[in-house]
Amino acid sequence: MTEELIIAGFGGQGVLSLGKILAYSGIMQNQEVSWMPSYGPEMRGGTANVTVILSDERISSPYLKLFDTAIILNQQSMDKFESSVKPGGVLIYDPNGISIHPKRKDIFIYQIDANNIASDMGNKKVYNMVIMGGYLKAKPVVQLDNVVEGLKKSLPERYYNLIPLNVEAIQKGMENLVTINQELILN
Repeated sequence: MTEELIIAGFGGQGVLSLGKILAYSGIMQNQEVSWMPSYGPEMRGGTANVTVILSDERISSPYLKLFDTAIILNQQSMDKFESSVKPGGVLIYDPNGISIHPKRKDIFIYQIDANNIASDMGNKKVYNMVIMGGYLKAKPVVQLDNVVEGLKKSLPERYYNLIPLNVEAIQKGMENLVTINQELILN
């Protein structure tokens, strides 16, 4: 099994930390892992993306042009990466901030309203974990207990008290993933 994905959005949405937690989760499952971030000089508000590869085999290169999965969190990223999903692949997006929704018929498209879910939970910082839950529902490539271990590797120990809230956010994400296209049309 090899999963090649890109997570893309604005800085401040937790794009890079989502990728890092996913990578640590793969390591906890004894997978080969690659985590390659890309971001501008802005800390918040600039575009950011991260490529993550999880594999049972050695990874030859972290550089990818096509992805099995794209997690898209803003319109600029949708414009840039929708066409980079392999036919038969998965695109997951948060409709907040998306004005032109994906139109492809040769990929599985899912939507998750993570922004509103995180707001309803009372903590916008769990936004990326809601996205993680949606992703794990669509593609269960890592186990939840390994995600918890990945959180422990990513968070400073003083924030371990937030792990239950993050797990709740993952579960809410799993419960609220919406399938957009029911049929795949492959040529």
